[in-house]
Amino acid sequence: MATLNVGLMPMAHGEPPVTDAIVGTWEADDGTVKLDMFKAGAEFQARMLYGNEIVEADNVTFKKDANNPDPALRSRSLKNIVFITGLRWADGEWSGGSIYDASSGRTYNCKATVKDGKMHLRGYLGLPAMGQTRAFHRARG
Repeated sequence: MATLNVGLMPMAHGEPPVTDAIVGTWEADDGTVKLDMFKAGAEFQARMLYGNEIVEADNVTFKKDANNPDPALRSRSLKNIVFITGLRWADGEWSGGSIYDASSGRTYNCKATVKDGKMHLRGYLGLPAMGQTRAFHRARG
């Protein structure tokens, strides 16, 4: 835990975040999504750990990937699938990524920034201005 805090200290003082500042467990500010951001080679990816759209009404059983455009993947569980891929650090943000929306079966472009201890994840089609941003905070425990 001390290593994590030391790694985040530059952000607290207004300096540019370190490349790996996005790594860790994040929870949406509205509590509906929890994800695990990790580094895979030169890119950053994420698994959804919890989401109201990926679990059944019992909040325990993971749904199937029923809306996937690939029929061969429609029977797979949404548990631990990598739904964000391709994010790369450049010019103060993580960009060039893709985010898979299992509820629709669509894939969007995405980028992320970390500012004041919050991660801002933006999904969009075409231009970043044509999208939606969700704010996340570091998950506790």
